[in-house]
Amino acid sequence: MSAQRIRLIIVLMSLALLGMICLQIYWISGSIRLNEEQFDKNVYAAMNRVGDKLQYYEEAAVLEALNSSHDDSNDANRNIRRAARYLENGFATRRIAASDSLPDPSANQNGEGFQDVVTRWEYHKVSQLVDSKPLAERIHLDLLGESLGEEFNSRGINTPYQYGVFSKSKSSFVVVNDHYVVVDNSPQITQGGASTLYNSPYRVALFQQDIESPGYLAIYFPNRTSLVLGSVWKILLLSIVFTGIILFCFWYTIHVILRQKQLSEMKNDFINNMTHEFKTPIATISLAADSIGSPMIMNFPDKIKRFVDIIRQENRRMNSQVERVLQMALIDKNDFQLRTGELNLHEVIQQAVDNFSLQVEKREGILKTDFRATQPIIEGDATHIVSIIHNLLDNANKYSPEKPEITIHTRNVPMGVEITVEDRGIGINKDTRKHIFDKFYRAHTGNIHDVKGFGLGLSYVKAIMTAHKGLIDVKSEPGKGSSFSLTFPFRVSE
Repeated sequence: MSAQRIRLIIVLMSLALLGMICLQIYWISGSIRLNEEQFDKNVYAAMNRVGDKLQYYEEAAVLEALNSSHDDSNDANRNIRRAARYLENGFATRRIAASDSLPDPSANQNGEGFQDVVTRWEYHKVSQLVDSKPLAERIHLDLLGESLGEEFNSRGINTPYQYGVFSKSKSSFVVVNDHYVVVDNSPQITQGGASTLYNSPYRVALFQQDIESPGYLAIYFPNRTSLVLGSVWKILLLSIVFTGIILFCFWYTIHVILRQKQLSEMKNDFINNMTHEFKTPIATISLAADSIGSPMIMNFPDKIKRFVDIIRQENRRMNSQVERVLQMALIDKNDFQLRTGELNLHEVIQQAVDNFSLQVEKREGILKTDFRATQPIIEGDATHIVSIIHNLLDNANKYSPEKPEITIHTRNVPMGVEITVEDRGIGINKDTRKHIFDKFYRAHTGNIHDVKGFGLGLSYVKAIMTAHKGLIDVKSEPGKGSSFSLTFPFRVSE
């Protein structure tokens, strides 16, 4: 699959996933908004109902006072005189505007009888008396508390709340929850919740039949948010869980696609490199075989021996490449065992240096050692350790553009010995360092065959270090060289 198609698939999948998430958010926010509207509607309906009840029971009290005045003329005259005294003292009623006037008992209006006119006149006088009372005296705490509880329960609002009655004349709450408030700076205000009632959006005017409402009823719900989300939190939780699963699957799918693309490129690189690596020795063997069969060469034993040596050398080279591939296959299957024993790392390193120094000298380079470890004896497999040091030396030589400078350091670290192979080559950038230990991975340097190899060297080094329970670390900077550190424990069995 081409890189362009992969990018197109990723873009389409991302757009589809983003669209689905936006739809989920829109649907859930819509559900929350509907719940809030329904909750507010129920709250205001309950509060208006409570306000109507307070108005109704007050009017019932007025009628009861009026009826009692008919039963006791003295009491009636006393109530009327009390009402008149209130009016004379300046307590203006809120129900009667300046343009209004009390009915004249001596006038017969609309065919009413004298007693009806008197009754209506008495009702107005008693109403004036009631309206002139302070708001706190017009509120019955038991009636207010019970009415709120009944109305909220009937509408399914079962959550804690605080309520208060605000008086416009005093500019403060006169009732908070189950008690009257005398002064505004009383500790009961804070304890009763008036500080939150001031900012509550739930307010309903009381005694609306007055020309001007004397105050309002306020309600505050501490758990309003949880109540509104109560019916959608399960759906919200499931949506988050499923969206998370989809996001994970999307990420994993993209990761697999990119990984497969990378593996495909690495496989193609490996095939191309293997073909290139085998092509040269096969061509050399073919030329040597043709030369041996030539009549001009058959009479010269020295030349025949030379061509036979070339064939053997190239054959060993191909066999070494095949063995490396097969060895990595065994390592991947964990189908190999270390032949451990006590060995001196300095001797092992020196053996690898002696075998490899000729290649460095051909390029006029320098290969030196710096043995600082005072205890170089460890438990390990000498064959594999020689091989991984040889691989590191080979990489240092191949990735040094001219006149390689390679140094091998050793030093003791807690519980082991550290070997560092340092060069002044082209270095490794940050992105490449993440993959250098992957099998078949090779850093591109322009032409794929600029540096020969299968991309197995460092993956083999890491596998052997893991088998020895050791550590491998790399420090590199482009243009300044690389440093590979191998840390071996003294005992593999520990």
